[in-house]
Amino acid sequence: MRALSDPMREALEAYKALLEATGPAGLAFLNARVPHRYTAVYRLDGAVLRNVHLFDKEGVVTPDFLETVPLQDSFCQFVMRDGGFTCDDTASDRRLDGHKYQGVMGSYHGLPLLDNHGDLYGTLCHFDTERYALPDEEFALLQKVARVLPAYLNKRPVPAP
Repeated sequence: MRALSDPMREALEAYKALLEATGPAGLAFLNARVPHRYTAVYRLDGAVLRNVHLFDKEGVVTPDFLETVPLQDSFCQFVMRDGGFTCDDTASDRRLDGHKYQGVMGSYHGLPLLDNHGDLYGTLCHFDTERYALPDEEFALLQKVARVLPAYLNKRPVPAP
């Protein structure tokens, strides 16, 4: 994983302070740094992903099609399979040939989130119907955030010793 520059380290510290002050998930802060319309946290629930937190630059109420997404129809499946997934242009990405949302969702950049036991919780992602690149430094910041954010999400109880 790439080391963060001083401005990115400062951004990570600002994000941590925001989480301490406001709780989950500080997505508006992350979304303001990128061109993507949406920044979201999805929780894996069996064969579906459930939206837990969503920030929309346009301020629209979360549309039904983003509330619950079948795992096989999501780009999150690739995050979980590969430990991360980034795509600036889904229409031309051969990895997505035949995928239901290839070209419908223009760009997607996501990372896995773990719970307090180190098990897969879900994903953290930026996405849009338009095609957008995610600068390397912003992806590096997202990687750091993906390690910090789980402490502020719902946790499974830790068994007593």
